[in-house]
Amino acid sequence: MTNSSEIVTICVSRVEAVLPLSTRLFFVKARKWIRVHGKGVRLCENTERKGGTDMIKVLAKSIREYKKTSILTPIFVSLEVLLECVIPFVIAQLVNAIKNDVSMELLLRYGTILVVMALLSLLFGALAGSTCATASSGFAKNLRKDMYARIQTYSFENIDKFLVSSLVTRMTTDVTNVQQAYMMIIRIAIRAPLMLVFAFVMAFVMGGRMAWIFLVVVPILAIGLIAVIYKTIPLFRKVFRKYDKLNESIQENIKAIRVVKSFVREDHEQKKFNAAAEDVCRDFTRAERILALNNPLMQFCMYVVMAFVLSFGSYTIITSRGVDLDVGQFSSLLTYSFMILSSLMMVSMVFVMITMAAESGKRIAAILTEESTLHNPENPVYDVKDGSISFQNVSFKYSEAAERMVLSDINLEIRSGETVGIIGGTGSSKSSLIQLIPRLYDATEGVVKVGGRDVREYDLETLRNQVAVVLQKNVLFSGTIKENLRWGNKEATDAQLIQACRIACADEFIDTFPDGYDTHIEQGGTNVSGGQKQRLCIARALLKNPKILILDDSTSAVDTKTDAKIRSALRTYMPETTKIIIAQRTASVEDADKILVMGGGKIQAVGTHKELLASNEIYREIYTSQNKKGDEDEE
Repeated sequence: MTNSSEIVTICVSRVEAVLPLSTRLFFVKARKWIRVHGKGVRLCENTERKGGTDMIKVLAKSIREYKKTSILTPIFVSLEVLLECVIPFVIAQLVNAIKNDVSMELLLRYGTILVVMALLSLLFGALAGSTCATASSGFAKNLRKDMYARIQTYSFENIDKFLVSSLVTRMTTDVTNVQQAYMMIIRIAIRAPLMLVFAFVMAFVMGGRMAWIFLVVVPILAIGLIAVIYKTIPLFRKVFRKYDKLNESIQENIKAIRVVKSFVREDHEQKKFNAAAEDVCRDFTRAERILALNNPLMQFCMYVVMAFVLSFGSYTIITSRGVDLDVGQFSSLLTYSFMILSSLMMVSMVFVMITMAAESGKRIAAILTEESTLHNPENPVYDVKDGSISFQNVSFKYSEAAERMVLSDINLEIRSGETVGIIGGTGSSKSSLIQLIPRLYDATEGVVKVGGRDVREYDLETLRNQVAVVLQKNVLFSGTIKENLRWGNKEATDAQLIQACRIACADEFIDTFPDGYDTHIEQGGTNVSGGQKQRLCIARALLKNPKILILDDSTSAVDTKTDAKIRSALRTYMPETTKIIIAQRTASVEDADKILVMGGGKIQAVGTHKELLASNEIYREIYTSQNKKGDEDEE
């Protein structure tokens, strides 16, 4: 892949050899300007992660099986350009031959040659278009696949760095921009310089000194193009960041559409979206206005050249009576003039596309070069001995830049098979604590052990297969109930599905559905209630047959009677599994082997239900307030 500054340099170097000294000095200064201001026009400068060369290498890895078509495209383009540049020369010879009363045999020979050359040019052009489309589309497909695969390896900490809306934009709009730029690079960016060089040479051959007019307009165009690119790159960088914010607003609104409608806030959300859209529009308009200067600049240069060629060429033919310039040469010179100017126009189009794709390329490379903060050790452990858990002087914060710890000085021992309840107010870091067990995050300080070994010693997949987590905000995927349940165990039999649903009390409502376990679940589980969704997610976790089961407030939408039935079934069917239950209701944890009371990121107290009622004021207040509320409801 070639960046914009390299294309300018290529174009400069290819014509420099035929320049007079004064013009050559201009291009020396132009190259110096490119080197100094390269950061403004360089496609591949990656301010987020990598330098320009590195970013090209990162993106080029996604070409893979499309290398052949990517190489064939420039070859076909070169052959097409060669034929297009030779055709006017042959036509000039034919015109001169006709002027000299050519024989019919020679006329047919010229005609046959022209037809064959035209057909070959058409063939090579069609082949170039086909291979270019295949290469660019395949490149975009691989980019999306590679980005998606890379995101799957991210830890939660990595995902926290990128907004979901930004990831969506990068995999759609940004990839499309890079695809179009790549398509132009392997075709137009090859065709235009070649056409420029060949047409220059042929113009000098056919037109002599009149061809020097082209070397006057090239510096003008080069200065204009470089200035435009230098001005627009910062604008496109701002636009894509605002795109992310715009998509974030859309995503937030759609996810919370029930809340928006229940509070009748549609007008407010519409105004907020319109303001964001207007902001993006303003920046895009500014960038497009600057880019639009390319066209009038090209038109000006084109008309100047055509006026000069037509007037001076006609004058030369008339005054020299065809000695210095004949009609055939003049007609071919006009053709080469159009070729040269159209080539310059194509170069400007490439610059525009590369300028627009510059920020997209950097954003894609940022995803592909992002390293997961969690890695398997060199010699990972592939067996989890049991469900025992140990926290030893553990402290944790979500990022290195965070000023305070979310968890501080956690020391805790849980024996395999125990049932542990965790209770505490909102923001007491209950969920943060349990996320360290399956190593969704690594402890900032201290050691977390499972089965007697540091969780960082385990193979990640092995560890997470033995730790099942059911969150309060559960997610079901579009598909049947059976398909959702088999996320826990893809080989589970129908009998195992039914047993897991019986333990989770999900069979009660599944049996009422006309299609039973083949009932289709809409995306996000929107066609089932919150309690039904929670019970399906519990059943899905049970199918993993884990050594540790974590229920993170996952029965909050279930009535107390069903909650008690689920806990009773878990004790009976999974006696050897360590169970950790995070709850807001004391009733959900009062029969646990021990209960942790958390507050301010610390364990405030540990004990049984009776012990905490007698010794801990926080637990006693929670229990009393909930039971008073229950008594009042009964009254």
